[in-house]
Amino acid sequence: MNIHDENGVASADDFESVLEEAARNLQRRSMPGNSIARMDEPGQELVPLQLEERRLIHREDSVRRQSDAFREIRTRLLGIAGQQNFVTLVVSVSPRSGGSFVARNLAAAFAFDETKTSLLLDCNLRYPSQHKALGVEPLAGGLIDFLEQPSLGIEPVLYRTGIPRLRLIPAGKARENSGEYFSSFRMSTMLDSLRCRYPDRYLFLDGPAIKGSPDARILSDLADFVVVVAGYGRDMPAAISQAVTNFDPEKMAGVVFNHVP
Repeated sequence: MNIHDENGVASADDFESVLEEAARNLQRRSMPGNSIARMDEPGQELVPLQLEERRLIHREDSVRRQSDAFREIRTRLLGIAGQQNFVTLVVSVSPRSGGSFVARNLAAAFAFDETKTSLLLDCNLRYPSQHKALGVEPLAGGLIDFLEQPSLGIEPVLYRTGIPRLRLIPAGKARENSGEYFSSFRMSTMLDSLRCRYPDRYLFLDGPAIKGSPDARILSDLADFVVVVAGYGRDMPAAISQAVTNFDPEKMAGVVFNHVP
């Protein structure tokens, strides 16, 4: 922005007023309540029966045990991180072990807290599923569309889910070779921007299974924490131990044993 006085020269007072306004705008954007207020969804909130149809937790007694389990994981992550918001990668040991199920319910558990917001990114580019599970029609595309054309902006691919304070960025176009996207400067810059814009925002990356794909390890470089999901009765102890070795021990938040496929 160029500011000039009547003689065509910028004055000190003008510069000071611009700087003060910029500081106020930055403060407004960084206030936790601002992003929370923007994520209100009057008249669009899913009822418990609809949430159960989507295999999502809620506050009613019918899924109390499942909700408490995800709240416990939330408490553990918050205890590790302290006051900072963070990016969590959720990946399963093998396909169909329930990694996507855990990712979206963990994001929902964070959204339960009225002082926090959640953003779920579907990073399983070969087999994207979150948009279908959440009943979202990604008409404007998703993650890959943004990474290929960042000039379009991120807002069009941020979709409401019917769960207050929870947004979804679907995968977008299916891709076989996804590593090039996840290791790109655009991907890391996007995540930094999404996390830093609001201190109450917590990001969850739903990654592909560790077995048979290098993408989980690539995505872990972008995350603060990694949650590994093991299918109960499906993934053997040796496979779980091997899967965990793919990640930085300091980022490993734990292993979740999932009964739901």
